[in-house]
Amino acid sequence: MRLRSVTCTTQLIVVRAPADVEVDLTCGGEPMAEWSAPASPLRPVAPGHDSGTRLGKRYARPDSGLEVLCTHGGDGSLWLDGAPLELMSARPLPASD
Repeated sequence: MRLRSVTCTTQLIVVRAPADVEVDLTCGGEPMAEWSAPASPLRPVAPGHDSGTRLGKRYARPDSGLEVLCTHGGDGSLWLDGAPLELMSARPLPASD
């Protein structure tokens, strides 16, 4: 599923979604919109929800089972059910010796 923010230029692809559970994913303090939804003027980013997203980075909250990939960065931060999503660290690759 592709999503876009209504507060900034953030765009996401859902990599992993929780099974049979509805979640409240927001960016900049506002719910994310489906990519195919009609575009509307951007709303202001809410205070405290402005730490931004970074292109090419994955965000997740392990206890929820949700993982997203940022395809366009923006000014709003990602929150899931009232708690911020964590930036995932890169996994080390095996040695090629």
